[in-house]
Amino acid sequence: MTAPRWIATRPLSAGVLAAVFTCLSPAATRAQATQTYEPLFAQPGKDVVWVPTPEPMVALMLDMAKVTAGDLVVDLGSGDGRLVIAAAKRGARARGVEFNPDMVQLARRRAIEAGVKDRATFVEGDMFAADVSDATVLALFLLTENMKRLQPTFLALRPGTRIVSNTFGIPEWPADERITRPDCSAWCTALLWIVPAQVHGAWQIANGPRLEFDQHFQKVTGRLAGPVGSSPIQGGTIRGAEITFTIGDESWQARLEGDRLVGTRDERGRVTSWTATRIATR
Repeated sequence: MTAPRWIATRPLSAGVLAAVFTCLSPAATRAQATQTYEPLFAQPGKDVVWVPTPEPMVALMLDMAKVTAGDLVVDLGSGDGRLVIAAAKRGARARGVEFNPDMVQLARRRAIEAGVKDRATFVEGDMFAADVSDATVLALFLLTENMKRLQPTFLALRPGTRIVSNTFGIPEWPADERITRPDCSAWCTALLWIVPAQVHGAWQIANGPRLEFDQHFQKVTGRLAGPVGSSPIQGGTIRGAEITFTIGDESWQARLEGDRLVGTRDERGRVTSWTATRIATR
């Protein structure tokens, strides 16, 4: 094909050539795409479609988790970064993990626009491989099957870590708290879990009998085993590192400190101290 006459007979200036090459360069194209990228509602992702958490729900979730400036908030599948940015606006340090690189760049740009880039960070990665061991709060909007797959990660967090979710629960693990927004048509319920200490197994009470705990998330049953018989543990509940239960008409409470339980026992108003050391796990 013969070139148009104006191209063949009129050489381009250096400035025009520079502009052409700039427009055609991959780096410039990516930069322009980053500045103009806007996600589409329900667009597909690696593990879940993107549906943004409504702003009133963002506020409710962070209120429910009692986020403060002392927290490190992590959002797995952070999308456009709204939960992370909102946490950073409350003074917390916050981190988003997102598989889509365009979403990561969008979230970083929005953090700059919100004036929280020093407290809000976004990393490109797989949420199932992310290290969240430093988190004090997880703020999530994931499907039930995602939550189930992440359950071992949740249980490995430090006791007392708060997990707050938009709408979807963790199979078999009842939420500690649940709030539903009134006058709301979709994504209306926030759920909160407090990661429980792991106390299942046998504990030797100092100068006394043995406690044997069976734990199912934040609920505990078991028995107090002595030389002349045993008594059932009833009403056992764990909230963070704190455990409470009853044996007969005695109320027991303790705090997990490493491999020791340190607490008090109330027998009809007579309060005594007790400690126990872990001797076996199940």
